[in-house]
Amino acid sequence: MGTFQAIRGMNDILPGESALWQRLEATLRETLAAYGYQEIRLPLVEKTELFARSIGEVTDIVDKEMYTFADRNGDSLTLRPEGTAGCARACIEHGLLHNQTQRLWYAGPMFRYEKPQKGRYRQFHQVGAEAYGMAGPDIDAELIGLSARLWRRLGLQQVVLQINSLGSSAARAAYRERLVDYFTARRAELDEDSQRRLAANPLRILDSKNPMMRALIAEAPSLLDYLDPDSQAHFERLQSLLDAAGITYEVNPRLVRGLDYYCKTVFEWVTDTLGAQGTICAGGRYDGLIEQLGGPAAPGVGFAMGLERLIAMLAAAGRPTADPPHAYLIAAGEEAQRAGFALAERLRDQLPALRLQLHCGGGGFKAQFRRADHSGAQLALILGENEVAAGTVAIKPLRAADGGQVTLPQGEAAAYLRAAALEHPL
Repeated sequence: MGTFQAIRGMNDILPGESALWQRLEATLRETLAAYGYQEIRLPLVEKTELFARSIGEVTDIVDKEMYTFADRNGDSLTLRPEGTAGCARACIEHGLLHNQTQRLWYAGPMFRYEKPQKGRYRQFHQVGAEAYGMAGPDIDAELIGLSARLWRRLGLQQVVLQINSLGSSAARAAYRERLVDYFTARRAELDEDSQRRLAANPLRILDSKNPMMRALIAEAPSLLDYLDPDSQAHFERLQSLLDAAGITYEVNPRLVRGLDYYCKTVFEWVTDTLGAQGTICAGGRYDGLIEQLGGPAAPGVGFAMGLERLIAMLAAAGRPTADPPHAYLIAAGEEAQRAGFALAERLRDQLPALRLQLHCGGGGFKAQFRRADHSGAQLALILGENEVAAGTVAIKPLRAADGGQVTLPQGEAAAYLRAAALEHPL
C-alpha cells in the first residue's frame, strides 16, 4: 500500500521553514498597522458568480484556473483565486462603505489550477491591502509608500517599482480600438495566446511574457497618449508625491490590467532574482468594482503580494530560516526529570520570551548533550542527582569556545539567563 503525498502544487511548509514565514508575516502586520490598515478575515470559499462578475468570464483565471464545485444544495462555489472580490463583497454586505472610508488588509491561501513552477503554485499565499472611499492619488501613493517601506524593513534591495495609468473607461475604450486595429493588421505575428486575447481582452497582449512578442509590443500605440485630462492630472500628481517621498520608479506604458473596472493608477514591484516570476507585488485603482458588484459607487485601490516569492527572496538573501532555542534543559534520572520539568515551567513564567527546550524521551547525559548541540541552543541547563540534592543547576555554554560552566541556585537561573549575552536578548 503506497503512502500519501501532497497534491501537486500544494506544498507543506515544514518547521525549518515556518520561522521565516512567521518573521515575514509579523513584519507585514506591523507595517500595515503603522499606516492604519485593519485586518479583515475572509472565507476561503465564495459563490462562483462573485469571481465571474468581478474578474470577468473571459479571463484565464475564470475560464481555466478556478477550483469550482457544486455543494450539496447544487450551488456553484469556488475556492478563492484572489482576495479583492471577497473583500469588496464583505464591505458591501456589512455596510462598511456608507459615508465611510476604509483601510483593510487580509492574508491567507488562494487557489488557482496553474502549471506549478518556482514562485507559482496551485495553493499560494497572499497578503492584500485595500482602501475604499478615497479617489485622489494620495491614497495610491500611500499604498506604494507602504510597500516600499516593507521592502526596506525586510532588507530587500533588488526590487523596482513600475507605474502606469489606465485612464478613464472612455479613454481606455478609444485606446482599445486603436490597439485592436494595430494587432489585427499584424495578426500573423501574434502567438496563439495573443490571438485568443485579441477579441476578448486585447490589453492583456501588452502583458505577454513571450520574448518573441517583445518587438511587436514595443511598437504598439502607448496608452499614455490616450489619457483623459483628469487621469493625466491624477498620474502627474501621483508622480509628484512619489518624488517628494524619494520613492524611485519607472513609468512603464505597457503595464496594464485586463479588467474593465480598473482605471487610472496601476503599479508593480518587480525583481530579476526570481526568473520568470518577477512580480512580487501588484496593485491598482478599481473605482468601478463596488458598483459592478451591486454596492454603492465607491472608489477603491489596493495591492496584493505573493508570500512564496517574498520567502524565496529572503531565503536567497541568507535570512535565517529558524529560531533555535536559547537553552536546552538536560535532566538525567527520574528525580532530575521531575525537578527539570518544574524548573522549566518556572523559567517560562519568569521569562516569557525564553525559548527553552526540555529534553524528553530519556537517555543518559552523553545522548542528551548530543540532542542539545543539535538543537542549536546557546546554553545547556544541566540537572543531575547532585544538582537536585543541592537545589542548584549547572549552566554550560554550547557555542562559546571560551565559556566556562557555572553552577548556581535554581532561584538565580532566570537572572543569569536574562543577563547572559544571548544572541536574541530576553
